[in-house]
Amino acid sequence: MALSALKPQKRTSLSGSTFLVRGSTEEQEPPPPLRSYLWLTVLACFCPAYPVNIVALVFTVMSRKSYYQGDYDGSRRLGRNALYVSVASIIIGLLIIAVTCIVHFTTVEY
Repeated sequence: MALSALKPQKRTSLSGSTFLVRGSTEEQEPPPPLRSYLWLTVLACFCPAYPVNIVALVFTVMSRKSYYQGDYDGSRRLGRNALYVSVASIIIGLLIIAVTCIVHFTTVEY
């Protein structure tokens, strides 16, 4: 029983790739850097596209959780989704601000 705790175990990520979980303190390669784009998601939360901002924040939190559980492929995939949704949120928010300014400054009051 004690030997089974030291054997590497295979687990699969959400994308289907496998990774090893080791129970001992052997030399392991360092994990890849965390790329959850939290700073960009927080910046996107100030844009007026609120449902899209919340989705980006959820992807960021899921990416960080996957990273700390050891699922680096899943974390990278979710972080990339957070990046795309955050950029889309910023673009949508800037378009909403531009349209609002154009409508406000071009209407004629009688």
